Amino acid sequence: MAPHARPPRPARGSRSFTTALATAALALGGAVAVGLPAGAEPPGPEQVPVRDAEHLDRAPVAVVTEGGAYVGWRMLGLDPEEIVFNVFRDGVKVNDAAVAGSTNLLDPDGAAGSVYRVQAITPDGAFWATEEFTPWAQNHLDVPLEVPEGGVTPDGVAYEYRASDASVGDLDGDGRLEIVLLWNPTNAKDNSQSGHTGNVYVDAYTLDGEQLWRIDLGRNIRAGAHYTQLMVFDLDSDGRAEVAVKTADGTVDGVGTVIGDPEADWRNEAGYVLDGPELLTVFDGLTGAAIDTVDYVPPRGVVDDWGDGYGNRVDRFLAAVAYLDGEHPSVVFTRGYYTRAVLAAWDFDGERLALRWVFDSDEPGNEAAAGQGNHNLSVADVDGDHRDEIVFGSATIDDDGTLAYATGLGHGDAMHVSDLVPSNDGLEVFAVHECMDCSGGRGATMRDAATGEILWSIPATRDTGRGAAADIDPRYPGAEGWAVGSGEWDDPTGYLMSADGERIGSSIPAANFVVQWDADLLYEIADHVFDDVPRTGDPYVYDWDHEAGEQVEIFAPEGVKTNNDTKGNPSLQADLFGDWREELVYRTEDSTALRIFTTTDVTEHRLRTLMSDPVYRLAVAWQNVAYNQPPHTSYFLGEGMATPPAPRIAYTNAPEPVVDTTRPLVELVEPTTGAVEELTIRVDASDEVGLARVVANVYADGVLVRSTQSRVDGDLTATHTATVALPPGDYTVRYNAHDLNGNVSRTYEHDVTVGAATG
Repeated sequence: MAPHARPPRPARGSRSFTTALATAALALGGAVAVGLPAGAEPPGPEQVPVRDAEHLDRAPVAVVTEGGAYVGWRMLGLDPEEIVFNVFRDGVKVNDAAVAGSTNLLDPDGAAGSVYRVQAITPDGAFWATEEFTPWAQNHLDVPLEVPEGGVTPDGVAYEYRASDASVGDLDGDGRLEIVLLWNPTNAKDNSQSGHTGNVYVDAYTLDGEQLWRIDLGRNIRAGAHYTQLMVFDLDSDGRAEVAVKTADGTVDGVGTVIGDPEADWRNEAGYVLDGPELLTVFDGLTGAAIDTVDYVPPRGVVDDWGDGYGNRVDRFLAAVAYLDGEHPSVVFTRGYYTRAVLAAWDFDGERLALRWVFDSDEPGNEAAAGQGNHNLSVADVDGDHRDEIVFGSATIDDDGTLAYATGLGHGDAMHVSDLVPSNDGLEVFAVHECMDCSGGRGATMRDAATGEILWSIPATRDTGRGAAADIDPRYPGAEGWAVGSGEWDDPTGYLMSADGERIGSSIPAANFVVQWDADLLYEIADHVFDDVPRTGDPYVYDWDHEAGEQVEIFAPEGVKTNNDTKGNPSLQADLFGDWREELVYRTEDSTALRIFTTTDVTEHRLRTLMSDPVYRLAVAWQNVAYNQPPHTSYFLGEGMATPPAPRIAYTNAPEPVVDTTRPLVELVEPTTGAVEELTIRVDASDEVGLARVVANVYADGVLVRSTQSRVDGDLTATHTATVALPPGDYTVRYNAHDLNGNVSRTYEHDVTVGAATG
């Protein structure tokens, strides 16, 4: 597809159309572009936009292991490359040399009662990177949950609640992430299934298990994977995340306020909600209070127009967050993908939602996007202009709401977007396909994300329901891609392809989730053993033995279950604690807690927290949408990778730096008298942040005759000793200490006579 010209972009804060106007235009089959000023040009190299981003803490973690205590912490997105770290246990540095090649270590002497703290050293000085923290007794943290009370539907079906998908955001602006959790009833439905469901709840919890609030979406929001898409993000760049979700009459916010008509019941006899108001609400992340509610765009209109008359295709929803101007986040909510597809992008200024643009496949020129959506989506800057596009299944919508391209490959169930093929410029999309007539007999394709060009494909004769892409084989450069052969979700055979499109095996790993778990740069496989009767699974993490062509279990989380039926995904997978590797969050069997598992394998690799990478952070936001997919980075992550550059971000809530002006303390331990046979010097020093060196110089008649010092490299206490050979005479020892921030202790003097009788 030839490159298309970009219309001018909206300035932030441009709000020229109301929701009502947009709804009216869509009802007539039109498209709405909101607030597009004339004369805007793409930024030049010197004007590359910088993205607003949350300032995260170091998320330190320590875990008691058989070999001592594993300790890990984050390298942040804007840390200088020169940063190094020291780890202190009970006030004593445990590493001999500064930790420079990773952000983890194993402390052999660490124990359950140890108290740790991490110090950072940069060219500008030193500071405490963390507060004090203590080890976990095992490799997981339980976040206690308040399970909602079950009930009985109007058609007499009893139900209970299970903790479902989750997301994270800094709800209170302290740099620490909180969890936002969906509660689905046990009678949640796929859109193709009739029947009433229980209400859907949204909870917020701190990582310490404090429940901040609960939102009840009410009887007019049906429960199921395709209905509620939870967006948690700092939408107004004020340093605190908001929560955006589709609402309706009877939704109750986190402070008890009812949205719309509390008595309305729009459910029909089959349990579908095909009438009544449809709304979109932004909630305060800290309190759960509704801030602004608007009409959902697009409205359902005539149900039959979406592909069926009973309520299946009309209520297929997706959502995402994207930096459409390259600097500020917008939230995108969609409707439809089997036939008509509509995407609506919204800006939030802290008080009001305003429509940015609407893309509608019914609009002339957009028809090729109809039927191209997946049960998921992705967000990335695929064309290199520093503004995000929406990878909408087999089509891509540009940052300005126009169609970048549509491949015609049709609908699919799984998709992965990253730099999967390093030999190809830019990003790639690996996706599986359902319609063989649409895809031309291709079960999966690897395509150029910017142009839609198919780089290679996997043949098929039927719906290919599972596929994944990640670097799992070090023998081949780039990421491997694989898809099931028979169409069954757990088929261990299929096509395993190299990044260059060579078939390298017919045995394949599970194709649900991939995760960065162990010490190397290759990906591991996150999957489950599924039980058909309760429709739940027991999770596992596997290594792919590329030589034997089989999965090897390396970790089996205990006491937890997977989500979303055969999809077998965790509630959340993200870089939440410690270094750059990912945590896996599962619900306990009784849903009384979310259990966050972290790795304790010591790695020699150092990367900035994956949460600072724009593609990865946005993937964590959309991960819960419909058929969950694992998050990927904007760069190739795998064997032989290059060190990625620091992201172009600006913190919205960075704390004021603490300026260290406290001088070190010094004490002369030796000599203690004024006369010695031989001059032996001992100086003890201490500092609150970290010492750089301790100095003791010897003078005779005001002239320097000997200089001695000890380099310290960040210890909080240090002892400098030196024995100085001097001819008999009178001398003065002048001593002080320097810390890593340039503070110098008071310089003291001690007069001593060398060679004098001391008896």
